[in-house]
Amino acid sequence: MEGLVRPCYDFFFVRLSRDKVNVLARAISDVLKQMDEVEFIEDPNTIRQETRRILEELLHQEEKIDVAARQKIESQKRTILEGSQEWDILYRKYYNEEVKKLGI
Repeated sequence: MEGLVRPCYDFFFVRLSRDKVNVLARAISDVLKQMDEVEFIEDPNTIRQETRRILEELLHQEEKIDVAARQKIESQKRTILEGSQEWDILYRKYYNEEVKKLGI
């Protein structure tokens, strides 16, 4: 399972398969359908597809943020071991900086 799940401070990031993203998109669409405040002006399948596209885009952005934060840590003059307290603090700092750059 190495490579699929990576620890990051208090939670885990999981790479999702296309099928799992579809399941999430369908679940989100189903919840939206049940909300009185939401009215679909497109057919449900179009809504689900757009939801999936948005989820995939967010997951891709998260992956880019993760890579950038890891590269910043690796570029330090001395080696900082992943999983150490210092690594976690730097990862969190650099991750948040990258998020702010993207305006997320």
